[in-house]
Amino acid sequence: MTTSTDDLAVGAQDGSATASTADGERADLLATLAQHRHFLRFTARDLTDEQARQRTTVSELSLGGLIKHVTAVEQGWADFILEGAAAMKDASAMTQDDYAQRADQFRLLPGETLAAVLAHYAEVAHRTDKLVASLPSLNAGHPLPKAPWFEPGESWPARRVLLHIIAETAQHAGHADIIRESLDGAKSMG
Repeated sequence: MTTSTDDLAVGAQDGSATASTADGERADLLATLAQHRHFLRFTARDLTDEQARQRTTVSELSLGGLIKHVTAVEQGWADFILEGAAAMKDASAMTQDDYAQRADQFRLLPGETLAAVLAHYAEVAHRTDKLVASLPSLNAGHPLPKAPWFEPGESWPARRVLLHIIAETAQHAGHADIIRESLDGAKSMG
């Protein structure tokens, strides 16, 4: 199956909140996130499932796997906005199975399709956008879960979490652009 750009609709076409349904800072944040989501999805245009699971560099990353990973990251951090650290695993309590599941986030596994991964990403994006548009305040936050990469006792407000989601999406859209260009020469820009 080849995924066309028709499957990559964003914004009002898929019902997600957009800059027009939020105002001020929220509109800017959602517009920036939507732009980076678009670039990430755009790297998957016209690909077959086999192409989406193909590694094109020495890295373990594939386009389908990157989209799965970004989806999981966004979903996890949106859950954090709602539930706090309880929504995330304590890094010190992770098992070998947890690490194996995390590694599978970076691959499009046999039986998974690019279309299904993109549809799930659209669902997660829609949920995040609705959440951001409906929060009483972007200043409300929670203490971060215990992990070696967080300062002990540090808290993040919803605004900081959203900035983190934007940064993750932008970073991985760049990775995806390199993978796609290595795959067949297609570029997102330029």
